Amino acid sequence: MNRHILSLYFIMGSNNTNESPVHVLQQAIEGGITCFQFREKGHGALVGKEKQQLARELQQVCQANGVPFFVNDDLKLALELEADGIHVGQDDIPVREIKKLAPASMLVGVSAKTLEEAKSAVEDGADYIGTGPMFITSTKEDADVPVGPERIRFLREEGMTLPIVGIGGIDEKNAHHVLEAGADGIAVISAISMSRHPKQATSDLKKILMENGRNE
Repeated sequence: MNRHILSLYFIMGSNNTNESPVHVLQQAIEGGITCFQFREKGHGALVGKEKQQLARELQQVCQANGVPFFVNDDLKLALELEADGIHVGQDDIPVREIKKLAPASMLVGVSAKTLEEAKSAVEDGADYIGTGPMFITSTKEDADVPVGPERIRFLREEGMTLPIVGIGGIDEKNAHHVLEAGADGIAVISAISMSRHPKQATSDLKKILMENGRNE
């Protein structure tokens, strides 16, 4: 896969912003995100038809701007929308099963914190892994203790060549630490979704990526 599309990875659901999710996504795209993941989870999250409708609206914005659209966990929704990718956790549907059911073109990402999980991701055919939390985060209600950028450096030193995205508590102040550790990209939620100026917040992160040799 093209690692470039993972460099500025924006994740958002309706409960991650006080503004219109469609507006925030449009602003983030104008600021320079390289892919988007629809993650509708947690307190106040939409379900059923409302969730599906918002997913379609956000996907349309992505498609109109040539930005890859990913779905978090929900394989049924990802297949219905013919999403560009899906991201799953260790307790969700296994990557091997997704690969059997999804079209070959659908990218599959998996959360992997340990070397064992990362190796399993490779064996199962994952296209990339997400590692974290990098730092303390308030977005995910059941977030684990931060493992820090050092975890990415460790995975690289152990020979992990699969694309890695750092996630969890990343903002313009600490993003460079994640990139310097060997991440191909940074995944952010609140740094963009809760910003009063999503486009500017995205542009600021974009600059850090370019300063660190990513997304050129």
